[in-house]
Amino acid sequence: MRIGLVGKPNVGKSTFFSAATQSKVAIANYPFCTIEPNVGVAFLPAPLPCPCSDLRITKEAEGRLEPVLEIDERKGSICQPRTGSCIAHKRLVPVFMVDVAGLVPGAHSGRGRGNEFLSDLARCDALIQVVDAAGTTDIEGNPIGVNEDLQACQDSIMEEHEFLVEELSAWIHGIIADGWLRGARRTQAEGDKGMVTFLHEKLSGLGATSQQVKFALEAFRENEDASDQPWDWGIGLKRALAKQLRRAMFPIHVAANKAELAPGESWKVLQSRLAEEGAILMPTMADAELGLRRAATMGFIEYGPGEIDFEFTEQGQQRLKSVQIEALEKMKVTMDGFGGTGVSILISRVLHESLAHIVTYPVQDETHWTDGDGRILPDALVVPDDSTVKELAYAVHSDLGDGFIKAIDGKSKRVIGAEHELSDGDVIKIHAKT
Repeated sequence: MRIGLVGKPNVGKSTFFSAATQSKVAIANYPFCTIEPNVGVAFLPAPLPCPCSDLRITKEAEGRLEPVLEIDERKGSICQPRTGSCIAHKRLVPVFMVDVAGLVPGAHSGRGRGNEFLSDLARCDALIQVVDAAGTTDIEGNPIGVNEDLQACQDSIMEEHEFLVEELSAWIHGIIADGWLRGARRTQAEGDKGMVTFLHEKLSGLGATSQQVKFALEAFRENEDASDQPWDWGIGLKRALAKQLRRAMFPIHVAANKAELAPGESWKVLQSRLAEEGAILMPTMADAELGLRRAATMGFIEYGPGEIDFEFTEQGQQRLKSVQIEALEKMKVTMDGFGGTGVSILISRVLHESLAHIVTYPVQDETHWTDGDGRILPDALVVPDDSTVKELAYAVHSDLGDGFIKAIDGKSKRVIGAEHELSDGDVIKIHAKT
């Protein structure tokens, strides 16, 4: 699973990426600070509490585990994650993030990094566009200072979003226009099925599925007067089809970044429009998130991904200067107004709501929920919410999928078959031929 960060230069994409992944990347106040895509892993809270909370309850009831002590640094968690962490039964699961170089108008025709940039996006499952909610940069990404005009900020945000949408649509249009008559002849022989096949073949290199193409073609038919035969379609209809294909293939969610500097809720107009398309917009403060994550890493505060508040540690109270504590206290107030920094919350919503993914826990021992080395719930896999048990087996290892016999639900202890659909938080033992 890969989520791409896109947008014009100098809007805070690299800061957002660094805050989410804790990766060290170049962050600077000029366009094209990022030249090649950065790839990192963001650890996000699973939607449901880790199943180790249920295991603790059982062990305590059986007298095999003492109640949680106040000095317990993990606040009751007893699982042993191979990756990520789990504190207070909040399990952090991984998702790949890609910070792509800044996009400028004309990329589809080769301007900036041009087609290299667009090809980077093709390997992503969803896109988050980082926009400058405070209007501090022009369309090229050049700094212009803080903008105190609300209408100007609203116009700037809409312009940013529209140019990305247009660039992606123009890129797709260029691909489907090449060989269009061949697709039109196929449609004449096979109807819309032929058009779907043609478009899928043209766009499969960008990761398009036949279902996405079919959905886009249906939406195009509903919204456009395309009564003429495809070979008579002008550039306007082809561009309209490309827009529907873009919407199906590359749903664009938005991080309205630098929200704390914006003169009012400058993102509201775009938020309403995106909601109609089923996309998500959230105000974010990447600078604040990055600062908080670094302070937490140094042990000055207690703060984790997706949390809406933080607390000073004893070390932080002793070692931080008064001016630093004052700055963090002001940040607390700002976070309270926005419900957090928005960074991890937005990524989580894209992953679990828009992409409809859940978290499952494969184990080797369905009784103790351990792997072969006795580690409790070591793995948490992020999978589509319509995944079957056999698909989970393949996600763990191809040999488990090839040799699949049956599975056992670790919670109910029931035997389940290959086509059983998984639910969020499932603990699954897979039996396979060795």
